[in-house]
Amino acid sequence: MTVRTRFAPAPTGFLHLGGARTALFAWAYARHHGGQFILRVEDTDVERSTPAAVKAILDAMAWLGLDYDEGPYYQMQRMDRYRAVLDDMLARGLAYRDYMTAAELDALRAEQTARGEKPRYDGRWRPENAAGKTPPEGVAPAIRFRNPDTGAVAWQDGVKGRVEFANAELDDLVLARGDGTPTYNFCVVVDDWDMRITDVIRGDDHVNNTPRQINIFRALGVAPPNFAHVPTVLGEDGAKLSKRHGATGVMEYEAAGYLPEAMVNFLARIGWAHGDDEIFTRAQLVEWFDLSGISPAPSRFNLSKLNWVNQEHLKRMPERELGERLVPYLRKAGLDPAAGPDADAVAMLLRDRAETLVAMADAAAYCYATPAVDGAKLAEQMTPAIRASLADLHAEFAALEWTREALGSAMKSAAARHGLKPPQVMMPMRLVVCGTTATPAIDAVLALLGRDTTRERMAAALGI
Repeated sequence: MTVRTRFAPAPTGFLHLGGARTALFAWAYARHHGGQFILRVEDTDVERSTPAAVKAILDAMAWLGLDYDEGPYYQMQRMDRYRAVLDDMLARGLAYRDYMTAAELDALRAEQTARGEKPRYDGRWRPENAAGKTPPEGVAPAIRFRNPDTGAVAWQDGVKGRVEFANAELDDLVLARGDGTPTYNFCVVVDDWDMRITDVIRGDDHVNNTPRQINIFRALGVAPPNFAHVPTVLGEDGAKLSKRHGATGVMEYEAAGYLPEAMVNFLARIGWAHGDDEIFTRAQLVEWFDLSGISPAPSRFNLSKLNWVNQEHLKRMPERELGERLVPYLRKAGLDPAAGPDADAVAMLLRDRAETLVAMADAAAYCYATPAVDGAKLAEQMTPAIRASLADLHAEFAALEWTREALGSAMKSAAARHGLKPPQVMMPMRLVVCGTTATPAIDAVLALLGRDTTRERMAAALGI
């Protein structure tokens, strides 16, 4: 049987890290098994679902490279199908109309709670209990599933192992509300049935829904899919992941300068492992992925780990590609990539020092625009001997072979002539040319900036 998985987000907001990880696992499982990955948009919450949220989800999946083979399907476009299945279930006695009002249901729950019982529907409108009852006027009935009274429903979860619920603990689930709107648990069953989903990989907040859905599948005479419930992603403090932990929409990470390859790597490693491998490609993830690698325990989001993973991917990216990735971030930082060195060379110079493309673009500012030199900081480092050494270098640079090796040798020689150590010349050189002391090796920086730019900045800062 061909493996078919699905990701089924509700478009009520951005795609967050937990949802993105679930989508990634379902995608990787399908790709590993040579199957299909389906995207389904569960937009029945009309008040909260928005086109902007749909777009945000689609954009995030495209950025992460989670391509889908079918979809997106929209539940609101499948209402006729849901109604047809409901009619069939009513006709077959698998479901029934419930005329209980909201006030009656509230009163029942209050009574059960007062007795220390678990609140649940009491089955008063089941056909065997409602014989001879006249439906009240003006009440639009809900439709409920006739859940089995005895026995248990169990499944072998791909992450949690065997999970079992007693049917006595499950009340008769509402399949459609009084206004005719079908409910989540019912729509999911019909969708997974129609879309021939073989494996459902989703968050473990759905564990309590699964026995209800399995019972509906079986009542319809359909074999339920395999289920695997992925543990929650927690913040670094062990609390539920929230915005303060970095639980922003996935596309905010693109804006912050993270690579999609690194995000895929990082998300996969939140709760999944393949031996001791930390850095891997999307292709390797597909090759290695299996459910047995998912930990059943909740996992924690770690921003420091994300930054490390991202920098490792920056370091391993080919020069030309890294430069191309940097260019848009240079422009966003207000820099003109054509006004300085080739972006490829700049990226290679800075990639060991920057964790994100935003940080790299910020660090590259002096490559594309003349920096403001802090006079007070320069004065702190400037002595007559240092100023004289820099003036010598300004003159020597006019005819020097412009290579990193020659520049490094020239600065060391100038320092020695004036009784200085090399750092005493190189640190103020950084301030004079770059406006900051936080740069890579200054000989490499000068080689990249070029002779004219270097000498012009030296002249302006030193008043030569």
